Amino acid sequence: MKEKAETHSLSIHPPKGTDASAESPTPITPIGQSRLADAIKHGDRIYQLMVDSVRDYAIFMLDPNGHVASWNKGAQRLKGYTADEIIGRHFSEFYPQEDVVSGKPARELTVAAAEGRFEDEGFRVRKDGSTFWANVIITAVRDDDGSLLGFAKVTRDLTERRAAEEKAIADARRLARSEAANSTKSEFLAAMSHELRTPLNAIAGYTELLILGLGGPVTEEQADYLERIGKSQQHLMGIISDLLNFSRIEAGHLSYEITSLSLATVIEAVTPMVEPAATKKGIKLKWDAPRGECLALGDRARVDQILLNLLSNAIRYTASGGRVTITCGVSGKTASIGVTDTGPGIPPEKQESIFEPFVQLGRSLSSAHEGTGLGLSISRNLARGMNGDLTVSSKLGKGSTFILKLPRDLTLSSSVAGLA
Repeated sequence: MKEKAETHSLSIHPPKGTDASAESPTPITPIGQSRLADAIKHGDRIYQLMVDSVRDYAIFMLDPNGHVASWNKGAQRLKGYTADEIIGRHFSEFYPQEDVVSGKPARELTVAAAEGRFEDEGFRVRKDGSTFWANVIITAVRDDDGSLLGFAKVTRDLTERRAAEEKAIADARRLARSEAANSTKSEFLAAMSHELRTPLNAIAGYTELLILGLGGPVTEEQADYLERIGKSQQHLMGIISDLLNFSRIEAGHLSYEITSLSLATVIEAVTPMVEPAATKKGIKLKWDAPRGECLALGDRARVDQILLNLLSNAIRYTASGGRVTITCGVSGKTASIGVTDTGPGIPPEKQESIFEPFVQLGRSLSSAHEGTGLGLSISRNLARGMNGDLTVSSKLGKGSTFILKLPRDLTLSSSVAGLA
């Protein structure tokens, strides 16, 4: 029994009787003289051909001491050794040096011999010294009498899968950090907006009291100053409202009351709000009323807000003497409002970026354009929140057209058509 145990020792050293050169830590072993070689030689020919033809997996045999006894084409492709180069060498050749020093190869054979099977994932080394991430299964092979003949070893390259998993984990971490940052930003903007509203409302209230003369007589010059204070207060309130709306959208706290509405009615209600600004700049504001009803499904307050923003932008960026045209129409299952200006136009590469938060075309420290750069971002988010969209088409030097698309109210549209 003692002699048999020595025969199947799991040492990484070659069997006794082999000349081990001092310059070669893993000398060639005469595998042809072993029992395992004989078993392989007389094995089923079809099975041998099948194993040898596998190219995606390294499939080979080890003797009881861990020396390579067979080698298939998959092993050659994966590890870089030819059969003549590797057969007879110890399989620790395939492990990083730190694993060899720690005795990992021998431990794996010990577990496989005791339990029948060992599985592991880790780095393995090719002939050229490069490493790859591998799945390794070592199975003990025994004779009919239970004697250990050696081990079957299957190695699969999982480098691409591991890279994909690591990328997925990194993406998930980035997303989590981004969501946390967005949440913090939204909470800050909401808190800041509420905090600023209180003093600004006080400014508006006291300014109105002074204009009414409740604090004493007001000269014409003082009245002009107070009017400017009032306009500045309204401008700041508009910016804060944009910030508050943006934070609510980011946090997903906006709700919509979707009802059937006439887009023509929306246009007729919003247009008078921007007429003074258009008149002051000498811009012609034209409304092409549709022949039929433009009925859509949307939140009336949100649609008003989007149109007001589009018209304000069109007037802001259109030079004196220009024109802003408003249209309304239906197509298929969509109803839309179009706002076309004769402004400078938008470069093709910037036609999507203008819908990003805090992006304002042509803005600089000396620019006359005011605002936060949130208007179009908020408007597109509102449109999409109502199952619609906001798009732009533009040509440099010829102006731009913004189109608000909303789901069409087909039920009421069909009823109106029937009555007609």
